[in-house]
Amino acid sequence: MRFLMLNWRDPCNPLAGGAERVSLAYLAALARRGHEVWWFANTFADCERAPGTIEGVNLIRAGSKWGSWRAARRWHRTQPPFDLVIDQHHGLPWWAPWWRRGRCVAYIHEVLGPIWDAFYPWPVSALGRLAEHVTHRLYRRVPFFTASAFTRDILRRRGVRDVSIIPYGVDTVALAHLEPKPISQPLRLAVVSRLAPNKRVDHALLALALLRRGGVDARLTVVGSGHEDASLRRCAIQCDVAQAVEFCGALPEAQKDAVLRQAHLLLHTSLREGWGLNVIEANAMGTPAAVYPVAGLVESTLHEQTGLVAEAETPEALAAAILSALQRPADYERWRIAARDRAQTFHWDNVLPQACDWLEAQARAPRQSA
Repeated sequence: MRFLMLNWRDPCNPLAGGAERVSLAYLAALARRGHEVWWFANTFADCERAPGTIEGVNLIRAGSKWGSWRAARRWHRTQPPFDLVIDQHHGLPWWAPWWRRGRCVAYIHEVLGPIWDAFYPWPVSALGRLAEHVTHRLYRRVPFFTASAFTRDILRRRGVRDVSIIPYGVDTVALAHLEPKPISQPLRLAVVSRLAPNKRVDHALLALALLRRGGVDARLTVVGSGHEDASLRRCAIQCDVAQAVEFCGALPEAQKDAVLRQAHLLLHTSLREGWGLNVIEANAMGTPAAVYPVAGLVESTLHEQTGLVAEAETPEALAAAILSALQRPADYERWRIAARDRAQTFHWDNVLPQACDWLEAQARAPRQSA
């Protein structure tokens, strides 16, 4: 069969993140099953329009963020028929069910909601929220898949009739043996994230400052790159924690895993997540997470089972959660083991068969009406 994924970014885009990693895993698994798989994405600076293949997936790029759906439509007309088109939403859809005669499904990581406010000023943010809501109503007859029960429930409230949950997976192999890592000072904290406004990494810096002012010898390692890098470095200086923070930039997987393995806790302060892949990656290394009580993160972190969910979306609440972990060494060790054991179930070997079976079934199903 022939599959096509429509997504703003491909894995080679400098802004690619967890969404692209997950998408590639699904598509590469379909290619390994013998299917012909394509990925259509927006262009970016100095990119090749037809860069070849990655893990058996054919890449093609055309159009800008706002006009790429028209470029996709023109390109699609030149191609042999696809059995399934996967219309991936990141706030804006590709409108594929309206310009192709064939089977389409929609793929969404999270309903952006408040994330519009993090990137755009009012009234653009308000228009974005409204457009997203209207889009979901228009797509109500199109099958969706997502990883989050929270996202599924929002889509259902907006009238979408068919939403399937397919979990995310990780390449990280959970440690077979956990080396001793008693929670004590100096307390080693880590953030692994794209440095973007919606990730609110500055909240982790503020929580670190609160801990240190309270007499806790805590250190923070920040892994990731993005537009907020310079402002976060300034924030560290302003909070008087620059000497306790290491900005590593983006790291190869082995080095990232080493940071996660050594950390006592992963911190995650995002506005909203589709799931929280880095939480499971940290868990695989025997490291629980302390997260904000937001969509996605409350599913990837089970409170007082595989980590801690702060009582509020504030640095003060996050610092309190971290301090409580420091004061409960026996519970911390129990969370480490449970987090590692749960992470094993999210390895791609356990996730991809379900994902591929569902996508193949959708490709064989009768064409739906948009």
